[in-house]
Amino acid sequence: MCDDDDIRRVLAAAEEGPDKAVPIADRLIAAHPDDARLHFLRGSMLAGSGRPIEAHASLSRAVALAPDFALARFQLGFFELTSAEPLRAQTTWEPLNALPTEHPLRRFVVGLTHLIHDRFADAIVELEAGIAANVETQPLNHDMRLIIDQCAALIDPAVPDVAEASATSFLLGQPGGRGGAH
Repeated sequence: MCDDDDIRRVLAAAEEGPDKAVPIADRLIAAHPDDARLHFLRGSMLAGSGRPIEAHASLSRAVALAPDFALARFQLGFFELTSAEPLRAQTTWEPLNALPTEHPLRRFVVGLTHLIHDRFADAIVELEAGIAANVETQPLNHDMRLIIDQCAALIDPAVPDVAEASATSFLLGQPGGRGGAH
């Protein structure tokens, strides 16, 4: 496993963008091919830069290397959900049901599962509870907030649409339904 300073270096480079951080992650993965954290970081950056096939491979590798790496498992499932593969996402998330009921990732999974089934009010309740419990991963809270805003707009057409784009906007903008990926 690479040392924490290298992980911090990748995270610092990610602040400047994936074009700078992915090559650093690639070099570190070459030196530490079994470090799930590196594969997770690489996959997350690739997902955000529009390289879905590589992102899925990296996130999948992170989960294969460390099946109990809850954040990597959540992100892989979230990526699958945003790629219009809700059943695959639910299968990926299944081990997260072993987390304590109030764990933010478990609450997010329950909320997103409600979303899959067009239970928007229930989705909002669970996602809000997940946000309240999540103090470690603020960017994830931002994504969940975007989903909540979209759900609120679906429940009450008087609520203005959220103009900000992200992977969650892609999820909620899938054709063939009332907004969810089914």
